[in-house]
Amino acid sequence: MKDDFGREISYLRVSVTQRCNLNCVYCGKTDCEKKETELSPDVFRILAGAFAACGIKKIRVTGGEPLVRGDICEIIRLMRGLPGIETVSLTTNGVYLKQYAAALKDAGLDSVNISLDSTDEGVYRHLTGADALRRVLEGIDAARNAGLSPVKLNAVLMRGVNDDGAEALIDLARKQPIDVRFIELMPFSEQGENAALRITGEEILRRFPFLKPSDADGGTAEYYTGEGFAGRVGLISPVTRKFCDGCNRIRLLSDGRVKPCLGYDTTYDLMPYLGDEARLPEEIKKIIRKKPAGHSFDTRSGGRGLNRTGG
Repeated sequence: MKDDFGREISYLRVSVTQRCNLNCVYCGKTDCEKKETELSPDVFRILAGAFAACGIKKIRVTGGEPLVRGDICEIIRLMRGLPGIETVSLTTNGVYLKQYAAALKDAGLDSVNISLDSTDEGVYRHLTGADALRRVLEGIDAARNAGLSPVKLNAVLMRGVNDDGAEALIDLARKQPIDVRFIELMPFSEQGENAALRITGEEILRRFPFLKPSDADGGTAEYYTGEGFAGRVGLISPVTRKFCDGCNRIRLLSDGRVKPCLGYDTTYDLMPYLGDEARLPEEIKKIIRKKPAGHSFDTRSGGRGLNRTGG
């Protein structure tokens, strides 16, 4: 399945909820307590199955926070059982991960990404609005113990806010076989619109010259390692180093709408075609062909927060 720019689209990000149990300052979220637009596990199965029939091979389940759904393991099991799907992964803030990790693995989950912007309790509380750092760290251990692999940590650094904790985050990759990935601040909130807060990948490399390129293929991430490291450090730079030319993803939102590009607010509704198994894949193909050449972060304003798009 290719778009009009010849990019093969094989990666589906499925936002199963826009609810979240945290209040992160850079998210730009709205309407986080609403539940009425969440689809059932079986509807997600039908929609994701139509994407798989079009050539999707990898699914990442996101939110909001996907673990606020009590039926999340059922959703994972249904996704993993779809013909053509090779891997199913999850992005979570990790607060509930300790209690779910083993069950998620049993349901067929392959890997997990965990948001962690600071290892300092006070800074974490400021960024997320919750005293939950200990629970997240326990969730990381639980994910590893359950056999989820790889385990990746995603951090958004903001100048003068949490960037002084970058080395402590890097130290997690030094001591454990996990990937710590620094993602540039994107314009989805008032903070995100402030370029002065953005810490770029190039700045991180200047700060930590002991990081050397890794040979591993990281997709959108450029990976680095250092002497004695058990894991890796990844840099994801969607603003300063666009990787749109190689983008292979599309997003299914929690209300059944499709978002071809994270950088645009344009969405397309699949729900009118839910009962037509023949037409549904054809509509998906039409949407794929409308995927823009690149994001519009430099001109973006308003629109859905990250909780409503799945990151």
